[in-house]
Amino acid sequence: MVLEDGSVFEGSPFGYQTQAFGEVVFSTGMCGYQESLTDPSYRGQILVMTYPLIGNYGISDEYYQSKIIQARALVVREYCSEPSPMYGGRTLDDFLKFNKVPGITGIDTRDLVIKIRTKGTLKGAIIENKDDIESTIRQLQKMPAPSESNLVEEVTCKQIERYNFGKDTCVGLLDCGGKSGIMRDLSERFNVIVFPYDTPADVIVNHDVRGVLLSNGPGDPSHPAILKTTVKTVKDLSTQLPLFGICFGSQIVGIAMGGNTYKMKFGHRGCNQPVKYQGKVYITSQNHGFAVDDHSLDGKDIIGTVEGLRHRDLPVFTSQYHPEASPGPWDTSFLFDKFAKVTREGHL
Repeated sequence: MVLEDGSVFEGSPFGYQTQAFGEVVFSTGMCGYQESLTDPSYRGQILVMTYPLIGNYGISDEYYQSKIIQARALVVREYCSEPSPMYGGRTLDDFLKFNKVPGITGIDTRDLVIKIRTKGTLKGAIIENKDDIESTIRQLQKMPAPSESNLVEEVTCKQIERYNFGKDTCVGLLDCGGKSGIMRDLSERFNVIVFPYDTPADVIVNHDVRGVLLSNGPGDPSHPAILKTTVKTVKDLSTQLPLFGICFGSQIVGIAMGGNTYKMKFGHRGCNQPVKYQGKVYITSQNHGFAVDDHSLDGKDIIGTVEGLRHRDLPVFTSQYHPEASPGPWDTSFLFDKFAKVTREGHL
C-alpha cells in the first residue's frame, strides 16, 4: 500500500488481484465490515478497519447495504480465512473476489491510522509490483481527490422507483446513495417512492408524497452539481413538505438553509459514537468526511450542532448519525417514528 506522502506499507494480498486508487479512510467499528463495504457513502475510498481481526463471521445476504461493494479496496491487520459457519461460511476473500475488489492484510493498521489522524485523509493505492512504487506516488500526488467528482451521480437510482408496502402513507426518498437499512426502516412505516438525486421539487410534490427523507451519500455536499440539483430541490421542498435528512442529507439541509459545510481532517466513521439527544445519550453509527459548520447557521432559521439540525418553524429536522444503524446499535431508530409523526401532523 502506497500513500501520497511517500509512505509504503507491505502486506499480503487477498480478494481480487488488481490495483486500486482512492481516498484512504478508517472505521473504528469492531464489526460491520460487510455493511461498510457495501455502503454507498464509501464510494471512491479505500477502507481501513481499525479492529485487528476482520472476516471472522463471514458474509451474509441480510447485511448488504447496496448490491455491490462500493469501497475501492479493503485494508486489515489480519484477515480471517476460516470464518464461523454462523452465517453460512462464505469468506470475505470470496466476497471481494466476486466484486473484483482487492484487499491487503498484514499491515500495521495502528501506524497507518496514526498517520491519517496526524496528517489528515490521504490519497493512496494498492499495488502489486514494488517497481511501481515511485511512479504510483507521483500519480497519487497529481490525481484529484475522489470527493472532487460527483460521486452521488454514480450511486443514485437512475429512475423513479415505487414501492408499495401496504401502508397508509407514502413518502419520498431522495436517493443520494441511500443504504438498504434506510429503506428497511421506511418500509415498516410507509409506502416509498425513490427519486434520483437531481429530481426537481415540483416532480416530487406532484407524486403526492407526505414527506421526503434525504439519504446519506458519498462525496462533497457542496459540489457544484449537488448545489445545482439536490440543494435547490431541498430548498424548494422545505416550505412544502416535511423533511428528514440523514448524514449527507443533513449536510444538504444545512447548505439549503444558508449554512456551509467543510471537509473534516480525517472524518468520523464507526458504530459506537455517543450523542446527546433531548437530555439522553445514545450510541450511534456514523460515517462522514464532511460536516456542517454550525457557526455558519448563526442568525439563520435552522438551529443545531454538527450532529443534527431542526428548523425553528418548518417541519424539517436531520441527524448526522445513522438511525438505521447497519452497522451499529438501533438506539436512535425512533427518529423514523418522529418522521412518521411529522408527516401526519405537519409540524415538529
